[in-house]
Amino acid sequence: MKITGVKVYQVDLPLHEGNYSWSEGKSVDVFDSTVVQVDTDAGISGYGEVCPLGPVYLPAYAAGARSGLKELAPQLIGEDPTQLQQLNRTMDRVMKGHPYVKSAIDMACWDILGKVAGLPVCTLLGGRYGEDAVLYRAISQRPPAEMAENVAGYRSEGYRRFQLKVGGRPEEDIERIRAARKVLEPDDKLVADANTGWLMHEAMRVVNAVRDVDVYIEQPCATYEQCLSIRRNTTLPFVLDEVIDSVDAILKGVADHAMDVVNIKISKFGGLTRARQARDLCVSLGIAMTIEDSWGGDIITAAIAHLAHSTPTEYLFTSTDFNSYVTQSIAKGAPQRVNGRMAASTAPGLGITPRFDVLGDPVWDCRA
Repeated sequence: MKITGVKVYQVDLPLHEGNYSWSEGKSVDVFDSTVVQVDTDAGISGYGEVCPLGPVYLPAYAAGARSGLKELAPQLIGEDPTQLQQLNRTMDRVMKGHPYVKSAIDMACWDILGKVAGLPVCTLLGGRYGEDAVLYRAISQRPPAEMAENVAGYRSEGYRRFQLKVGGRPEEDIERIRAARKVLEPDDKLVADANTGWLMHEAMRVVNAVRDVDVYIEQPCATYEQCLSIRRNTTLPFVLDEVIDSVDAILKGVADHAMDVVNIKISKFGGLTRARQARDLCVSLGIAMTIEDSWGGDIITAAIAHLAHSTPTEYLFTSTDFNSYVTQSIAKGAPQRVNGRMAASTAPGLGITPRFDVLGDPVWDCRA
C-alpha cells in the first residue's frame, strides 16, 4: 500500500463556556484545528487531527501545523502508511523536530492500519482494558467561588477527577484549591495545574499553604529543574506535563524521583506511535499517566480514547474528552462521555467519519 495524497482542512472549534483560561492570564476563545486526510492506492483513507492550545502553551501553533504539513506531506507520497515505525523514521529524516506537525499524519495512518486489519486502533495499541476509561474535567481559571461552583456542576454530570487551572496570584490559587476541594468527596481527585505559571517562591508558598489538602500539584514552574526543586520540598503527589516530551525526559524524571504521574499528550510526542512508546515505558517503570492531547475535536478525542482504553487501568490516572468542551462536531462516531467516562470505538480504525459539510474544502491538497 502506498500514500497517494494528503488533504489538509482547517476548522474552528468554539467553546461552550465562551473561553478557556489558564495561568498567567492566557486564554483562547476559539480553537483553530487542522484535520488531515491521508489517501492510499488501495482506496482507503485515514484521518488525523492536531489542535495546539493557542501559540502560547507549547512550541506549536495552528498555522505552523498547516505550514509544516505543506512541507512534509509531499515527501511522504509513495510511503507505506501501514509501516508506522518506518513512516515515523522517514518523517524525522525529512523534517527535524516539529513533532506536532507529524502527529496528525501518524494518527491518520493508524486509522488506515486499523481499517486494513479490520480492528479498532485500541486493539492494535495493546488491547482493550475494561469497559471504558476515566475522564477528568479541566476547570478554566476564574475567581475561586466560581471555579468551585463549576467543579460541583461537572461533578453532577458524572466527573470525579478535576484539573483546576491555577498559576495566578498565590493567595488566590490557595483559595481556589481549598474552595474546590470542599465541594468534592474523599474519593474524588483534584489536580492543581499551574501550567508553568508560578515562580519557585510562589510555588513554595502554595504547596506549603495547602499541605493539609488532598490535592495533586501539576507542572508548577517553567523548567524541569525548577519543578524538581518544588517536588523535593513537598509531600503532595506531583504531576509533570509540559517538560515531559520524550522517553529521555521520562527516564530522567524517574531517575530523579521527580514525579508520580506524567501527562502524555499525543501531539507533544509526535503522534500515536511515539505516545504509545512513552505509555509502554511508563507502565514498565510504574508511572501513572494522564492520556490526552493539547486540544482538539472529535478526531483527537477518538485517538485519545483508543490510547487511553488500551492502557492498563491501574496506570491510567485519567484522560479527557475534548469534544465535549466545543460546540462544533467535526466527525461522526466519536466517543461521547457517559458519567465521566468514555469508551473507544469497536469499529475498525479510529471509528470516525469526518463531517465534510463542516470541514468544507481542503485548504491544501497534495497528490502523487
